[in-house]
Amino acid sequence: MDRVTIFDTTLRDGEQSPGASMTAGEKLRMAHQLDALGVDVIEAGFPISSPEDFASVRRIASEVRRPVIAGLARVEPGDIDRAAEALKVAERARLHVFLATSDIHLRHKLRISREECLERVVAGVQRARAHVDDVEFSAEDATRTDLPFLCAVMQAAIAAGATTINIPDTVGYTHPAEYRRIIATLRATVPGIDDVVVSVHCHDDLGLAVANSLAGVEAGARQVECTINGIGERAGNAALEEVVMALRVRADGYPFETGVRTPELYRTSQLLSYLTGIQPQPNKAIVGKNAFAHEAGIHQDGVIKERSTYEIMTPAMVGVPESQLVLGKHSGRNALARRYRELGYELSIEETGRVYKLFKMLADQKKAIFDEDLIAILQHGTMEDAPRVHRLRGLEVRCGEKRSRAIVRLTVGDGRECEANGEGDGPLAAAFAAVDAMIEFRTELETLEVHSATPGRDAVGEVSLRLKVNGTTFTGRGASTDIVDAAVRAYLVALDKASHARELEAQHLEAASYLWGV
Repeated sequence: MDRVTIFDTTLRDGEQSPGASMTAGEKLRMAHQLDALGVDVIEAGFPISSPEDFASVRRIASEVRRPVIAGLARVEPGDIDRAAEALKVAERARLHVFLATSDIHLRHKLRISREECLERVVAGVQRARAHVDDVEFSAEDATRTDLPFLCAVMQAAIAAGATTINIPDTVGYTHPAEYRRIIATLRATVPGIDDVVVSVHCHDDLGLAVANSLAGVEAGARQVECTINGIGERAGNAALEEVVMALRVRADGYPFETGVRTPELYRTSQLLSYLTGIQPQPNKAIVGKNAFAHEAGIHQDGVIKERSTYEIMTPAMVGVPESQLVLGKHSGRNALARRYRELGYELSIEETGRVYKLFKMLADQKKAIFDEDLIAILQHGTMEDAPRVHRLRGLEVRCGEKRSRAIVRLTVGDGRECEANGEGDGPLAAAFAAVDAMIEFRTELETLEVHSATPGRDAVGEVSLRLKVNGTTFTGRGASTDIVDAAVRAYLVALDKASHARELEAQHLEAASYLWGV
């Protein structure tokens, strides 16, 4: 089986995505994760662009040893020499040189002739080859370049010593049939092309980056340049996770292998999101929040019976913890009954029918249904009217040291006052630990979101969280000009709901026992 090389440019082209810049330390951390993912080539940066980028490329080259480490350079002597210096310590180094070749770029940006373009390509590749044996040449805006001239450029680059030639769809202009024809024409007419690797690099301006990349592979390309989560200039690059999983899931049409460890895909996506603050859209393929979530009743019923009915890959294949059956207005009885079983309730057919009617009524009013709502429906209670059991009376937080510390004072139940200390990695963790020391529940924080409810430096912050209490999820919300105070209040609201749910359950069992005795 032929192998497709995965060239990751998250740290170079991906970082050019607005708002996606990373520090040198963050780039190194990401590079180590890309190594764990198993990519073949990491394009670490553009060394001539800044002293910081030079230092970052150099540090990655010195510490990440398995993959090829590439540095980008224009076909300018200064660029090439600077990149070579940064890569000097690499175990396996690649110089990636580029020059625009379309008439649009030659006339309006570079203001040079085609003849001068060819001369620069040859000189640049030769200079790069004098530094390293592994040289890649990219023809910027290749898909809008006159095809006979593109063939001439690639012939010159190969003759000058390029070992990989890249055909970038720089502005996301091409479509699969056209791109396939371009690659096929190059492979059929350029002397020496069978002795080098043909690479594809596609942008997503028309939403075709992954489709175009796969078309290039069909036509004979054996390297795909891509980024995690598809980040990059403008609309982004071909998403690595989509390319890799397309090759794996549809091996019948793409009989190629990669070295990517697919169970690391989700972890890698999550790390990039954390470092850049850019989350993939919920419906993003492979790594989006909804990629393995099902709400429609027909889909949920199918997945419950046989996962392959609506999932073409398992969550475990890409490292996602588990499929989710999201309860909402489109959900069916089977999904509802399944979630009740997971919560410990085995409902009869009659009970399922009763709660399903109430569930559908509530689902028309709420976007998402939580465990707390299911318990309230089952017990004929209402979580919105949960009585206050835990009241915040005092909060002191000390942070800025290695471990944050908090003192929390509560009034519990009928007026009993209590106080506890807590420690954690940050003020919120410390405050929550102090609260946990005063309650009998077992808690696990699932999500926490902070929103500014008002503008200005003295803005009111609103905290929304989801807290798993003894295995059941409850929501809480709190607001304050002090975010820690707001978070603790939200935490206590979730605990109040858990207390109320336990009371409802006790009342329900007591009523059931009475009926059984009749």
